[in-house]
Amino acid sequence: MKNHKEITDINIPEEFYPEKPLTETEIFELDKNVEIKTRVNKKNIFKIFSHLKALRRYMMDKNIKWYRKSVVIAALVYFITPVDAIPDFAPLVGFLDDIGVIAWTIKFLGNEITGYYD
Repeated sequence: MKNHKEITDINIPEEFYPEKPLTETEIFELDKNVEIKTRVNKKNIFKIFSHLKALRRYMMDKNIKWYRKSVVIAALVYFITPVDAIPDFAPLVGFLDDIGVIAWTIKFLGNEITGYYD
């Protein structure tokens, strides 16, 4: 395991630092591409709500075994608590790990949860 001194002595290559600032055209293109990507993915981001509703319905079903519910409880607790891998105060990026946990839970449950969607 590396000690603190070895980790802080790592030099980042010069090519990672831009030598010149972006031009106005490059900034415009970047902004345009981010806006397009956001608009296209906006609908996908809000799909998380349908997954959360399905997980809630799954939890309320009395026929589901406790150990299957425990996986859902762990995922939902991770989702609602602000202390996690990527802090939630970071705009949009902070929720990526939360969304990943919910997605993994849905994938883990597989066909078992399909009947709980609207």
